[in-house]
Amino acid sequence: MRRFNLTVLAALTLGAGLTAAPAQAYGGHRPPGLENCTATACHFDVAPGTYDVQVVLGGAAASSTSLAGETRRALLPETAVPAGERVARSFTVNVRTPEGEPTGPAGTPGLDLTLGGTAPALADIRVTPARHARQIFLVGDSTVCDQPGDPYAGWGQQLPQYLRKGVSVANYADSGESTVTYLGNPQLWATVQPQIHRGDLVLVQLAHNDKTTDEATYRANLETLVAGVREKGGQPVLVTPIVRRWFNADGTLNNGTALLVNGLGVNHPEIVREVAAAEDVPLIDLTAKTKAVVESLGVEGSKALYLYNEKRDNTHTSVHGATVYAGLVRDELLTQHLVPKGRVRVG
Repeated sequence: MRRFNLTVLAALTLGAGLTAAPAQAYGGHRPPGLENCTATACHFDVAPGTYDVQVVLGGAAASSTSLAGETRRALLPETAVPAGERVARSFTVNVRTPEGEPTGPAGTPGLDLTLGGTAPALADIRVTPARHARQIFLVGDSTVCDQPGDPYAGWGQQLPQYLRKGVSVANYADSGESTVTYLGNPQLWATVQPQIHRGDLVLVQLAHNDKTTDEATYRANLETLVAGVREKGGQPVLVTPIVRRWFNADGTLNNGTALLVNGLGVNHPEIVREVAAAEDVPLIDLTAKTKAVVESLGVEGSKALYLYNEKRDNTHTSVHGATVYAGLVRDELLTQHLVPKGRVRVG
């Protein structure tokens, strides 16, 4: 059973690591805080945009708290705090409509946060407009998107917990999309591209639904997305698709189903690699990395990464699997210096 401790720390000021926004930004009042919270959740009536959230965790008893927000996005990993101590943490969150998948329901206006963990304890919270935050836009399918309900989860839904204040994830991945439909739907690429600013990252992982896309079209669509990001001053990053959990008898995934070779013989990961090399675009080879993880766990151990036990689904990931795969993306963002080390949570 979860315990919850909600305490207003009247004496807690900048020494605890919180930087207050100017009072005039809120009509002479302090930024929104604990008055917007119940024992399990917080709601802030803010307009669509990007916001810094600064929290102080801890209470009289030992605690362990995580934070999620909007459509089940993991925003802060579970953080343990000893009894009587306080720990300050911060992150930046994207608030938009629709709040989850771009073709899904609008969701609830404003910013909604949910407390989790084995013993949640929120001592203080402040929400302020983010200044000069860098966005990581995600262009993808159901394996990436903010999945609306359990047991499904996309790796993009779990990525925000690995990032610190100053970097926000704007997840515009959408279930069922191919490169063809993503470019053709005005709710998708035509909505994302105008929002890209200089220095923003745009991670593109589209392949699972390009089942009938021929090689020339698939290659051209990737090139179009790359050019569209660069046109706005952003940094495109091509991401090969996560593998399907489809084993050979020898315990490997060396087959077209697992490695996303479509019915026309188009090897999606290989085309992504070729386009990345030809266009001088950073590549996150998630196919190779997820293949290594799944094969290392074996037939039984890898079931927990996907929804095999719940749905006999070897394509879509569980919360656990999405978190593991988001960690692989986080590692590549660091290794390739795509995000400054100080903006990434490690360990």
